[in-house]
Amino acid sequence: MLPQITLLLLLLLNDGSSTTAFSFSPSSTRRHVVSSSRSSLHHQRHLHPSFATLSTPVALRNYSRLYAGGFEWIDPTEEDQLNDPGVANPYKNPSLVASTSTESDATDSESGDTPSLVVDPARLLAPRLRGCNIYLIGMMGSGKSAVGDAIARRMGTYNFLDTDTILERAAGTTISQMFESSGEEEFRIAESQVLDAVHAHVRLVIGTGGGIVIRNQNWSKLRTGLVVYLRVEPNVIAGRLLNGSGVDARPLLRNEDSSSSSSSNEEEALIQKLTTLISERRTKYEQADVIVDIKSHMDIQTTADAVIKSLHDFIDENPPAYVKAREKARSEGIDWV
Repeated sequence: MLPQITLLLLLLLNDGSSTTAFSFSPSSTRRHVVSSSRSSLHHQRHLHPSFATLSTPVALRNYSRLYAGGFEWIDPTEEDQLNDPGVANPYKNPSLVASTSTESDATDSESGDTPSLVVDPARLLAPRLRGCNIYLIGMMGSGKSAVGDAIARRMGTYNFLDTDTILERAAGTTISQMFESSGEEEFRIAESQVLDAVHAHVRLVIGTGGGIVIRNQNWSKLRTGLVVYLRVEPNVIAGRLLNGSGVDARPLLRNEDSSSSSSSNEEEALIQKLTTLISERRTKYEQADVIVDIKSHMDIQTTADAVIKSLHDFIDENPPAYVKAREKARSEGIDWV
C-alpha cells in the first residue's frame, strides 16, 4: 500500500485546493520565500515582490516588514528576534498586549477611527517553527481533525493532513472495514506506513489516529516535529460521539448489543470503554511535548487558541540548541558568525 500512499500524498501536497476528504489551508505549499532561513508572513499574495525586486539588502529588509492582519510587524525570523519571547511571542509582546483593549470594538466610538488590528498569533508561530511539523495526538473525538485544520488555516503557510483520511483514500475503504477484514494489527502497520510518508514533508499540521501512539516505532517519526496531546475527559468525548455518527465509524468503541440497550446504558458503556482506552494509552499520550486540556465548553477556535499559545510558550522554554550555543559564545566574548 505504500506506493499508493506516497503517490496520493504527493498529489495532495502539490494541490493547494480543498476537497471534501482533505481540509487544506488556503495557501499553496509552493510559495515564494525570500531565502531558506526566512519565512514570509505576508498574506496578501498580490503584494509579493518578484525575485528581481529582492536583489538588494534594502529591498530584502523592506520585504521583511509584514502587514499581517493590518499590523505592521518586523519579521521575527531575524535571528536575534526569533527566539526573543518579548518580540516573537505575541502573548508576551507589550505592544500587542496593550492594543487588545479595543479588539472588541470595530471602530472607536468617539473618533470613528478603526483601531489597530492585532496580528493572529498563529501567523507568528510559523516562522518560529522553521518548517517543523505539528502532530496532534489524542483519543478519537478529541477534535484533532477540526482543530488541526483551523490551526493550519490561521497559520497561512502550513497545510493540514489527516492520517486516517489518507489511509482510507489509499486503501479505498473505511477504517471500520479495514478492522473487520484485516484486523487491528494490519491496520496499525498501514497506519505506520502513512506516518512514514507524511513525516518526510514539512510545514504540516497533522491529525493522527487515536492509536498511533501505541507502536513505539511511530514515535521516531512523531519526534521529528512537535507533538500536542489534546486531553479530553471520557464523558465529553462520549457526548460528542453520541451527538454525531462517530461511534459506528470507530470499531474499538462499537457496542455489539446496542439494539437492546437504552440510551443511558449506551452512554455509560461508551464512557467505560473510553476510560479503559485512555488508561491504557495515558503513558504514551503524555509523552507529548505539549498537553492541552480541552473542556466541554471549548469550541474549535478556542481550542486552537489554546494550542497556539501553548506552542509559543513551549518554544520560549525550549530554544534550539544553536541559540544556547550562541548565547554561551557571546557571554565568553566569542564572535558568533
